[in-house]
Formats: sequence, C-alpha cells, structure tokens
Amino acid sequence: MKFDQPAGQNPIDQMKVVGKATDRIDGKFKTTGTAPYAYERHDVAANQAYGYVLGAGIAKGRIRAIDTVAAKRSPGVVAIVTTLDMPKLGLGKMNAANLFGGAEIQHYHQAIAVVVAETFEQARAAAFLIKVDYARAAGKFDLAAEAGGAKPVPGDSGEGSGGGSEDRRGDFEGAFAAAPVKFDQTYTTPDESHAMMEPHATIAAWEGDKLTLWTSNQMIAWTKGSIAKILDIPAESIRIDSPYIGGGFGGKLFVRSDAVVAALAAKAAGRPVKVALTRPLVINNTTHRPATIQRIRIGATPDGTITAIAHESTSGNLDGGKPETAVDQTKLLYAGANRLTAMKLAHLDLPEGNSMRAPGEAPGLMALEIAMDEMAEKLGLDPVAFRIRNDTQVDPGHPERPFSHRNLVGCLKLGAEKFGWDKRNAKPGQVRDGRWLVGIGMAAGFRNNLLMKSGARVRLGRDGLVTVETDMTDIGTGSYTIIAQTAAEMMGVTLDKVVVRLGDSNFPVSAGSGGQFGANNATSGVYAACVKLREAVAQRLGFNSADVLFEDGNVRSGNRTETLGKAASDGDLVGEDSIEYGDLAKKQQQSTFAGHFVEVGVDVDTAEVRVRRMLAVCAAGRILNPKSARSQVIGGMTMGVGGALMEELAVDTRRGFFVNHDLAGYEVPVHADIPHQEVIFLDEADPQSSPMKAKGVGELGICGVGAAVANAIYNATGVRVRDYPITLDKLLDRMPDAA
Repeated sequence: MKFDQPAGQNPIDQMKVVGKATDRIDGKFKTTGTAPYAYERHDVAANQAYGYVLGAGIAKGRIRAIDTVAAKRSPGVVAIVTTLDMPKLGLGKMNAANLFGGAEIQHYHQAIAVVVAETFEQARAAAFLIKVDYARAAGKFDLAAEAGGAKPVPGDSGEGSGGGSEDRRGDFEGAFAAAPVKFDQTYTTPDESHAMMEPHATIAAWEGDKLTLWTSNQMIAWTKGSIAKILDIPAESIRIDSPYIGGGFGGKLFVRSDAVVAALAAKAAGRPVKVALTRPLVINNTTHRPATIQRIRIGATPDGTITAIAHESTSGNLDGGKPETAVDQTKLLYAGANRLTAMKLAHLDLPEGNSMRAPGEAPGLMALEIAMDEMAEKLGLDPVAFRIRNDTQVDPGHPERPFSHRNLVGCLKLGAEKFGWDKRNAKPGQVRDGRWLVGIGMAAGFRNNLLMKSGARVRLGRDGLVTVETDMTDIGTGSYTIIAQTAAEMMGVTLDKVVVRLGDSNFPVSAGSGGQFGANNATSGVYAACVKLREAVAQRLGFNSADVLFEDGNVRSGNRTETLGKAASDGDLVGEDSIEYGDLAKKQQQSTFAGHFVEVGVDVDTAEVRVRRMLAVCAAGRILNPKSARSQVIGGMTMGVGGALMEELAVDTRRGFFVNHDLAGYEVPVHADIPHQEVIFLDEADPQSSPMKAKGVGELGICGVGAAVANAIYNATGVRVRDYPITLDKLLDRMPDAA
C-alpha cells in the first residue's frame, strides 16, 4: 500500500478497539515467567552446550598469541574458538567495531575467544585458564583531551536525527554580535549505558548449512542481513527468532558479538550453543551513548525574541563510528532567522558509541533546555513564556515547509496549569520544606517522527481467528497488543479473536523496534495487510468491497450480513502487504512534542537530590493504547532522571575502559528514586503521518527530562550545574547557607 496522500476517514477512526487503554497481551506471560527469552529457549534445540565469551584485557594493540592448552583440558570443555583461528570477519551493516576475528584489538573487552562446555560454570572456569600475549599500543580515551583535534563531520543516527558537519541559515555571527542580549555557555553529558534488564544473549544451531539464531534483538531484518555479511553466508540460509526481548533501548538494534560467537561456537562444537554476555561485556563489549561537549549561543531582543541561535557538539567514537547527533532538535524546536548547528567527532579507542534511547535529542535537550532557562532568566522572562514566544509552525531552516501538526504551546500551557507553575517562586533558593530546599523546573521535549516501510501477513482461519504474522519485535513496549488492536479494529472482531506472532525472520519484514518509529509503522503495515484481507473476504462472500462493513464478527453490505468465519469455511484467507510512504514527510515536517515539569527537593546539609513529582504532557498524534503509551513515557521519564542525577560510565583514561561496568557501579534509578508520575496525552491525530494517524511516544518521554530536573535543582538552590550527572559533589560546596 502506497501512502502518499493524507489519510482520510478509515476503519481505524471507529476507535472501538484502537485508542482504548488495553492490558498488554503478553503481560500474563511475563508476570508468570512463561514468556521465553533468548537464553531460556531450552526446547528449541536439543543438547545445548554453554558458551562463555572472553573479552580483551587491553583497549588498543594486537594479540601475539593465545594459549588454550590448559583450557582445553579443563573438565566439560567441548570446543574453543579464538579470534586468531580466523581472519578478521566482515563488519555488520551498522557496526563500527569488529565483532570477532583477527589479531587487532579496537577496544577493551572486544571478544577474543569463546569457550564451549557442558555447563556455564565449566565454560567460565576454562575461559579463565586461557593465556593471552598482548602487544599493547597507546590509545586515546579522554574526550576532553581529544576535543581540540576533533574533525567536523556529518552524522545520521538512523532514527530521524542528523545533519551536516555544519548547517547554516542566515548570518548567525552577525546576528549574534548585534543581539542586545547574548548567552554563551558550554555543557557536558557523560558516556551512558543502556543497562537493559536482559543481557545480550543468543542460542545458535546449525542444520547443515542452515543457521538459526534465537536471540534478543530489536531489528530482525537488519540482524539477518548483518549476520549474512559477517559470516559470508546467504541470507536465505539464516533464520532469526526473537519473540520476547527484555529491554534494548537501542543497544540491541544491531547484531552484537553474542550472536556471532554463538554461531561460530555451534559450528565448532557440532551442536547448539547458548551464549549470554556478562554485564561487564554488555557495557564494554557492546555499545553505549557517547559523551558530548556542547556549546550553545543564543542572541535575542529585550522582549525575548530569538534572533540568533547556535548549537555545536563534539563527541568521540571509534574509526568508522558516528557522532552523537545532539544538535538536531535545535534546528527545529525554536524560531530564529539566523542559525548554526555543527558537529565534530574525535577519534577515541573506547568501546563503540551508538544509538541509545532518543540518540541525539536526549543529550542535546539536556543542554539546550538548560540554556533556554538561563537565557529566560537573563531576559527577566518566565521560562514557559520564553519558549512560547519563540514557537514556530514552520521548519525554521526551511520556512516554506510547515509542520504537519505541532502543538508544543498546548503541551506547555496545559502542563503549567496542571503542575501549578503559577505558584512557582522564580527567585532561586526561596522555598523550604523542613530540611529540603524545593524547586520546580520545566523543559520542552522534542522527537522527530520517522516513516519506514513495514509489512505484515494476516490470516483468517476457519475457526474465525485472525492471525497476524510480522517480524516486528516487542521489547517491552506493547507491540503484541497494539498490533492485535489494529487487526481487531480492521476486521471487526474482539481482541480474543486475534493471535499475534512476532519476531521471526520467516515473517514479512517490518519496521522493527527503535526510534519510536515501531508502533506507527508496524501497525500501518498491519493495516495494509488487513485491507488486502478485507478485499479477499468481500470477494469470497460475493460482496462489493467498496461499501462492506466489518463489525461484531460479521461482514455486512446493504441488507445482507454474513459471519466473518464463513468467508474462510472453504479454506484460510490471507492478506499480505506493506505500508510504503511517498514524500509527505518531505513536504511537511513531522515531529512530536512534550512539556516536562519536575519538582525536586535538595537537602540543605548534604545536597542530596530527591525528585518529588513529575508531569509530561505529550502531543504525538493518535495514541494507539493509552495504557502502554503511558508506560513508555514514564519509563522515559525515569531514564531522564537517571541521566540527570546518576548515570555515568566512568572512563579509565589510562587503560581505556568503563570502570563501573556492572549494575552495582553503574547506577540507575530504582523505585525509591521515582515519585508520582503523571502523563497527559493531547487529543490529536496526524493524517500526514500514516493511516493510523499516529506518531510515537517511546523516546519523547526521555527528551527534555534531564534539563527539567537540572532547572528544578537551580530553582531550589540557586546552583547552576552544566555538567551531568548532577551529583551532590557538584552542589555541596556551592549550596546556600542552611538557616
């Protein structure tokens, strides 16, 4: 189905099933422990052995030799495969780091061997007996030290954010110099880990030259293509199966070493092998959000009209890696005739930097939305009013291009009203509740809408059940449920009459999960397949498909009504199609918006920060399932608190690795850190986006939250911190006197 005209009235608009707050179909399986995750697929292949991955003990250099003699003699060992046993393997389509093969070491904990044994403990014990002779080389591990030599580079996150090495409109330098009020500050964000609950894990089995991987991965088709490229085997010889994923946040968008070494180990062992990366390998061997150094300059007139705005960001990565696209939202969020955004990339020999929830916008808004508050204060304006004054209904860099639907102002106004913004004391450090200094802060949220081709197959069986098959994944986001809701709405049946099968590369290729593009595109693919099935049903029943109605398990045209099941009485009916997009997104900018509001308390003696309450107001097109959408937003808000207050991968700048590479040292928010969270969705639909008129909220929930926390801390204490995370050591010696 080609979507090249705005969506008109269609069956989804009935909103009998779509748009209703619906319990997740997979919830009962996950809460009872019966949802099988990759490492737990005990029944899919007999006689599974255990693999244990050994990571490099240096960050840069070469391996001269690997001694496996003692390891091979260790009890239970079936096979050992080392990186010296084969030449350097090809890179996956989205990998910067080599996942296995060859003597060259690009980063610490790069996979250099896998030991296969009868038990996990035996494999681990044998791995510790392997002796590796390294030729260590000097590396570059400190972004601050390398930033001066960073090169201008273009970048694309692959998730809707990106740009050239330098993008301009108007004369920024001239307008900034002439601006009556100027602002110029630098902000930093640290390296961060995805820290998903389920580690990267894969079971691999060969049947002749056919490879099956039961793995934890967000993008089935991407992974299939990458495995084919890395192992140099035909894609049609590979099956990927990933029906349940215990979190990814972008860390499982691309194939990682667990899948590659599991395949190699299974081939060497002559039997299925299961591999799970240990937490240190998840952090140092896979990917992370790169640190940034961001400079923001704003020039404005005394009434608060922005006349010049510049956002420049420097990040680091391996050779072949991309920059963190932290400047992207600044091209679109606020008006201003004279604009500059620029990115630089430093070469670092740290583990690969790549997509993490809202790549680009999440760290970019952590800087921009503090800068907007600082500029508002300099102008003597309320932060909400300053943002509203500089709203735009067109792409500021291309004024001929309007937004398809933009209601940032609505988010900010409703958020301010619901949160009690008018009761905020604008003077910092004035509100006290016992030992706590109390402050309120806010920030705008922004995330682009990304359109991707997505397919599905829908089958009507003789039993009246509608079965949906697509390689779309569910990473804890509710894909099973919204896909079932879509099929139920289109075919006029209740949810219990729909079966959803996901995550298998034998199914039609979907958009996959990531970049908050999954929900809108995957359900649109199901919509397209259901249109085909509806046509087949109408034809089988002898109806005119142009005026047929599907409702309450029946098919009706004029005065004639038949049961849906009757259409399949002589055999199953199948509809298969994909949604493919025209150039609507080129003609009109498609984005999502939020207003984030946060209240914090800061202990007057210890500078301990406690978040007291949070609110997000979101404008993101049609909300397909308010219940699961709310869960996505509060999850993003929680990650935003982590980024603001605690998350930081500590870099050993001598040896080139992340020191706190486990969940004891890498702190993330827990239940006690998160107070009441409220989410409000504005009632809207965007017919420019898709037949579903939806967009996505999964990443919008994190965008802007960190800055809202930072701004609240400033309002509470009068201490402005521009280097994340805002830990108490950055506050303590600057706190106001405790009276």
